[in-house]
Amino acid sequence: MGFSTEALKDVTFFPLWLDNPNAPEVAPQLIGHTSADLLIIGGGFTGLWAAILAKEANPDRDVMLIEAGKVAYGASGRPGGVVSTSVMHGLHNAERLFPDDLAQLEDLGRDNLHGMLDTLERHKIDAHFERTGELTVAVGDENVADVKTEYELHKKYGHTAEFFDKEQLRTQIKSPIYSAGLWNKELSGTVHPALLAWGLKRAAQSLGVRLHEFTPMENIERENGVLKVTTHDGSVKARKILLGTNAFAAGDTRIKRRVVGIRDRIIATEPLTDEQWDRVGWANRQGIYDTRTQMNYLRRTKDNRMTFGGRLTYYYDGTNNTDPAGERVVDPYIRLAGAFHRAFPQLDDVKFTHAWSGPIALTTRMAVHFQEYMQGDMVWAGGYSGFGVSTSRFGARVGLAKLDGEDLPELKLDFARTMPNTIPPEPFRWIGSKITLYALDTADEKGGWRKAWLKLVDAMGFPLM
Repeated sequence: MGFSTEALKDVTFFPLWLDNPNAPEVAPQLIGHTSADLLIIGGGFTGLWAAILAKEANPDRDVMLIEAGKVAYGASGRPGGVVSTSVMHGLHNAERLFPDDLAQLEDLGRDNLHGMLDTLERHKIDAHFERTGELTVAVGDENVADVKTEYELHKKYGHTAEFFDKEQLRTQIKSPIYSAGLWNKELSGTVHPALLAWGLKRAAQSLGVRLHEFTPMENIERENGVLKVTTHDGSVKARKILLGTNAFAAGDTRIKRRVVGIRDRIIATEPLTDEQWDRVGWANRQGIYDTRTQMNYLRRTKDNRMTFGGRLTYYYDGTNNTDPAGERVVDPYIRLAGAFHRAFPQLDDVKFTHAWSGPIALTTRMAVHFQEYMQGDMVWAGGYSGFGVSTSRFGARVGLAKLDGEDLPELKLDFARTMPNTIPPEPFRWIGSKITLYALDTADEKGGWRKAWLKLVDAMGFPLM
């Protein structure tokens, strides 16, 4: 039968995770003038984790969090929901960036996951966490060597990992295009992003964090030695500010010199029947990444849907709107649905119920970094470029440590002391993005100049191949 756009006919252009009648009540907007010891700007994962960590470390600290819209309605309610022990966008990327610090980064990543799970347990947050691990699959025989190399790297750093050849991989997941796989079983797995964010919101409020939604920041300045944030309907004076604005790069115009707000797309199927799942296998429910040039990632949900993500795009306006009009039509999702059906042609009777996109903060590092402003009294933590569901806790912890001048050993590592390269301004950013994203879309099928262009981009610092 093959792929038909009929599978997208009745799709809802809204994140599956946020389509939930049990969403929490919205916190009131800030009206009037107030002050705080610590102000956190951004109600996504980074901001929520920072609020909890700051308050648990010092219950007497007056912590306020403001969010321009609704908690989790930015990037944090829109990802695939795979969590990883890596805090540097995967072992391969960590080795590329910080080979001398890799052992310490691996330890920090494990500690971060343990800390995350401990918080979920203590605050009774049911985020549908499934400790099923991560499965990296090779698309085509030409990528098997890369997965083997990744397997050896995981074993070198003590991961509980298993390598599968093509036949063995069929015991985990059945796809005609997957040629090998690496199952990293340690700590990682999947969560429901919105339930995680909403649970963190509740935990922060229970600890005494003052939280205001629909409170957009409009200006930051220093006034009489204190930082003053003007919002739409009020203001906050604070000694310290943590910016958890990630892909939105808000807080200082200089942040955008190192961050590109790229949109990533996801589609979700209707719940699959037992018979349909038998066609696919996947009984171990791992979170999955593939090795396509334009990478896809997928996972199973608690109610037995499949989500399938990938296919980046860039908007020239740079606004990173949560819900741009260009993402609320079928056309942007046709290629992604086609990739789904090439991977799983046996599911040609499955329809998609939800389609959405979300912003990611792309940098030349492809991993979290920190930017300091206002003589160190304001720190921006972000740039996750993926893997942010769990790494955001790490980013919040290190960002707070930098803000408060703590003497943590990890602050002496290169990741905490350096920043990614700057990125050309518009219109060169838009031109380069469009050429690169087109090359990513078509390189596996057509090759030619596309591969050469992607190698050039890789040489410039973006590890796209």
